Amino acid sequence: MIRDLILKNRSCRRFDESVAIDESTLRELVDLARCSASGSNLQGLKYILSWTVEKNAAIFPTLRWAGYLKDWAGPEEGERPTGYIILLGDTDISKSFGVDHGIACQSMLLGAVEKGLGGCIFGSVRRDELREILDIPEQYEVLLALGLGKPVEQVVIEEVGADGNIRYWRDEQNVHHVPKRALDDLIL
Repeated sequence: MIRDLILKNRSCRRFDESVAIDESTLRELVDLARCSASGSNLQGLKYILSWTVEKNAAIFPTLRWAGYLKDWAGPEEGERPTGYIILLGDTDISKSFGVDHGIACQSMLLGAVEKGLGGCIFGSVRRDELREILDIPEQYEVLLALGLGKPVEQVVIEEVGADGNIRYWRDEQNVHHVPKRALDDLIL
């Protein structure tokens, strides 16, 4: 069921690096994005795939991990993504990409969860550095990065408390807690 996939689709930031992701899996995920909605059907998104240890290692330091976890710099070696999909906007097709990259990421993440994988969307990316490392032509706007792998962390959803704090956090057992607002608080 789609609800089950959505509930399993949590931002995962720690992975089992011994479980590799191959090119064909990344291509399958991009194909899900390709078949998803696109504003005015312009289909202006392009993708760079990474599944090799060397390319993944080059991408990793360009990403910012978990802004609310101030004392955590990101996953240690052995817990890093084994695949990345970099989402680009082709400015020869459009100058604005609206929410297309968000729709594409959600489609790819749901496909990843269905395969027993997990991922995290990165909006906080050192774009100029990533452009240089991957030799991305100026025609392409770096929009987002998607880190993927076999999850090793437990993520739980809980209701936002009376204080209204929506910041995610980790407990002593390294369980990642994600507060969500109540449904009745969202519907006006």
